[in-house]
Amino acid sequence: MRVFGIDPGSDRTGFGCVETDGTRHRLVRCGAITAPPHAPFPEKLVGIYRELRACLADCRPGIVVIESVFYAANARSALKLGHARGVAMLAAAEADLPIVEYTPAEIKRAIVGYGRAEKPQVQQMIKLLLGLSAVPTPHDAADALAAAICHIHARHPGGPLPPATISRAATSWRRYRPSVQATRAARRP
Repeated sequence: MRVFGIDPGSDRTGFGCVETDGTRHRLVRCGAITAPPHAPFPEKLVGIYRELRACLADCRPGIVVIESVFYAANARSALKLGHARGVAMLAAAEADLPIVEYTPAEIKRAIVGYGRAEKPQVQQMIKLLLGLSAVPTPHDAADALAAAICHIHARHPGGPLPPATISRAATSWRRYRPSVQATRAARRP
């Protein structure tokens, strides 16, 4: 089964497709659709729509998971985000795919175990769950993959998938320790 996740945004929309057999997950494709910074807003929406439509046709998922709106700095930002979600839903609906929505807190809880997890925590757990050599970037792509994996976990009533699907080196965010270089870089002014 293939699950396609979307993290909508008017400036950058993340997407990610995960294939699973119910016990193991495999990354199919992920990335972000970035709109030109000075493009008129309608052109940004058309770009998001076209790119998502092409990605859905290429990945051929069985379902689309979209992160629901939960917060915006102001009403204008919320409206723009709503428009981006609308074109994402339109692309999925035109592909005749079922659409499921989860809040950011539900997604973080399913991936990290904590609904207020930080973006680096989500990225690290996605890396572990998919057995990737590096964290998926940008964070919008990681958030889209997290949405897809959240839905996979939600389909298993016993909670998260068995530990065999996660790397044995670090099976919990609480056990993750950043590399020495990352720690030093974070401390620099």
